[in-house]
Amino acid sequence: MQGKSTGWNDTIVALATPPGIGAIGIIRLSGAKAIDIVNDLFPSKDLSQQRSHTIHVGIIKDKEEILDEVVISIYKNPRSYTGEDVIEISGHGSPFVLQQIISASIQRGARLAKAGEFTQRAFLKGKLDLAQAEAVADLIASNTQASKKTALHNIRGGFSNKLKALRDQLLKFSALIELELDFSQEDVEFADRKQFYELIDELSKLTDQLINSFHLGNVIKNGVSVAIVGKPNAGKSTLLNALLQEDRAIVSDIPGTTRDTIEEVINIDGILFRLIDTAGIRHHTSDIIESMGVEKSLDKMKTADLVLYLFDVDDNFKEINSLQDELKKRELKFLLVANKTDRQDESIAREKFSSLDNIVFISAKNNRHLEVLKERMVDKIISGEVRSEDTIVTNARHYHALKEVAKSLADIKSGLDSKLAGDLLALDIRRGLHYLGEITGEITNEDQLDYIFSKFCIGK
Repeated sequence: MQGKSTGWNDTIVALATPPGIGAIGIIRLSGAKAIDIVNDLFPSKDLSQQRSHTIHVGIIKDKEEILDEVVISIYKNPRSYTGEDVIEISGHGSPFVLQQIISASIQRGARLAKAGEFTQRAFLKGKLDLAQAEAVADLIASNTQASKKTALHNIRGGFSNKLKALRDQLLKFSALIELELDFSQEDVEFADRKQFYELIDELSKLTDQLINSFHLGNVIKNGVSVAIVGKPNAGKSTLLNALLQEDRAIVSDIPGTTRDTIEEVINIDGILFRLIDTAGIRHHTSDIIESMGVEKSLDKMKTADLVLYLFDVDDNFKEINSLQDELKKRELKFLLVANKTDRQDESIAREKFSSLDNIVFISAKNNRHLEVLKERMVDKIISGEVRSEDTIVTNARHYHALKEVAKSLADIKSGLDSKLAGDLLALDIRRGLHYLGEITGEITNEDQLDYIFSKFCIGK
């Protein structure tokens, strides 16, 4: 479907900057009549005679009324974002004035763009494939360095290039096997089965690598939920405040002060950690409200990506050792955090708990070793830095399609092992090609496109 433009010949207009008052607001038009429409509003110069990628200063005028003094940017097809004629009007950021310009454009034949329609047109004109188009939305939504790097890498075609290499190699062997079917009576083989087997093995490894990157991609895109749990008065709220460097949670010496969960977000090394300060886990309490808080704490611990179990360095070793075994048994990702090291010689505490895994010694009250704790939190979630050249899957749609590709490759491999007939082998290859095409947009449908691009902002 990529490259087609049927039904997309009209001209669209939308505000490309966030709604609200600002210094500047940008209105974007795209389509065959974009230049003519704006030219009718711009008496300062004949825009139809201007070169592409030029800017022009003047007034926007609707009949006799001057609407604004603006800067006009011209991008002529095919050298534009959408592959069509594109005009951007940079005016003053008054919502009233910007709406007047949009209304005047609509009166002259433009229509208001749907969500994501500019990027959808870029896809349909072959300026971007579907994976790159979705990366545009990811870049707009990025809120950390890591998510920005990943989105930029995918916009530049990093992910698409990997898939293209996969698809091209599969297509080559698919064509050879299809050719064999035409000569089935003569019992010939055009596709070298040994070479094909090696290729499938290589493609399976690459597909698995992309599938396995989804966990990291999900972390980069959506962040990590961290449940801070422990007994009452272990210092959970103090730790939360120390990490946030502000007094968000109420702190007191009275056990059970926190009776509900408190959630805050912190950025550590480009990863968003959603910190959840929970009520102290104490199974025997007569306070109904506190009991409800404890229950919520246990629920948060089960669903968290990482558990920070906070305890007092004065606590009994056997109790903490038993707790560690329980956390491992539940297959939770966790760090044991020995708090209040300011109360005694830290070396004594370290020796006492030396046999425990995944332990960090801190003093939340005195901000001691909090940087070490942050480093360990990042290490628990990701290993190594997210580099700009890394190909990381962040989109659930891509992940599920790749899982289907992996199944197809496994079936092809199994078919080669059992010397499956060429026509049956061709079916498995076509299935793999189909799911690869779904990711990049070679194979899609209008409803699917509308759903994907509806998640974009209007002016993009």
